[in-house]
Amino acid sequence: MARGAGLSYIHEVNLPPRETLLQAMRDNNPEFDGIFYTAVRTTGVFCRPSCTARTPKDSNVQFYPAAREALAAGFRPCKRCKPLHAGDADPDWLPRLMSSVDADPSRRWHDQDIRDLEIDPSTVRRWFIANHGLTFHAYSRLRRLGAALRQIQAGAPVATAIVDSGYESESGFREAFSIVFGHPPSEVDRESCIWINRVATPLGSMIMGVSDRGLYLLEFAERRMLDTQLKRLRKETGRVFLPGEHPLMHQVQTQLDEYFDGSLRDFSIPLQASGTVFQEQVWQVLQRIPYGQMRSYADVARSLGDPNAVRAVGRANGDNRIAILIPCHRVVGSKGELTGYGGGLWRKKYLLSLEQSESFSLS
Repeated sequence: MARGAGLSYIHEVNLPPRETLLQAMRDNNPEFDGIFYTAVRTTGVFCRPSCTARTPKDSNVQFYPAAREALAAGFRPCKRCKPLHAGDADPDWLPRLMSSVDADPSRRWHDQDIRDLEIDPSTVRRWFIANHGLTFHAYSRLRRLGAALRQIQAGAPVATAIVDSGYESESGFREAFSIVFGHPPSEVDRESCIWINRVATPLGSMIMGVSDRGLYLLEFAERRMLDTQLKRLRKETGRVFLPGEHPLMHQVQTQLDEYFDGSLRDFSIPLQASGTVFQEQVWQVLQRIPYGQMRSYADVARSLGDPNAVRAVGRANGDNRIAILIPCHRVVGSKGELTGYGGGLWRKKYLLSLEQSESFSLS
């Protein structure tokens, strides 16, 4: 069946009238970006309304309200306008806010500071609670504490770290520090923390957790299991999670960019994937599945010497907390059907298509 065949414009029901969509496409109107996506049957590509690529014939165009629906219908993202690069997980105000946080990590934020960026503080509060389990103000305080910790670990005097992290008194800093870490600054070492941050991908934001030892976590930001994974990781490692920067994060971002650009097939990030003996055996098998190839759950079970462990393999796949680098997306059903991916089957389909087609590069 051809791309989009048999749909009879069913996906356009909840969109503006078709003539309005066509006119917006002809005008490359950016005001419609995010409202719909234009998919062209003859090229197999979908775009933003503002894309400046050659305008297709009206009869060849199908409209979709979401990028994932265009992907599910077999279309690939346009290389020019990159319709997936905005990410599905982040609101449009977040990059602006986080750029301001990164520009001055020691800044003590107030609601008026957020309003000055033309962002509603209550919106920010709700989003941070839903996505991080704490308010934005608590998040920024943790970042300041994390920055102070790195200074102390690098040999800076505690008094210097206190001033640079924006605290007005040593007693206030020490109290806040002890509440988070359970110990005074002098007793907390580098192995006590896992640094948490967001990483941008064409499929939406992911949450990564790293330490000097390697990558502990890489999950899609809106995955339902994320909170459970964080709790399990905290319990297993006994470490404190802190939002902030770590040198390894830049390496993760760079290699993910290269992977999605089609120029990287093998990652070189050190992984810290701890689990049960069986889980770790499954994850090791997953890492041996070649780029662009697939294995069934039964194949994985047989490779472990236990053909009856198919369901257990599926559970271990679901418990993988380092997506893409431990490629659980390469495991499919016995007949090749796409099943069981925590990030959503539309992402699994995209990742497999990316790996199986050199022409699917986003660069």
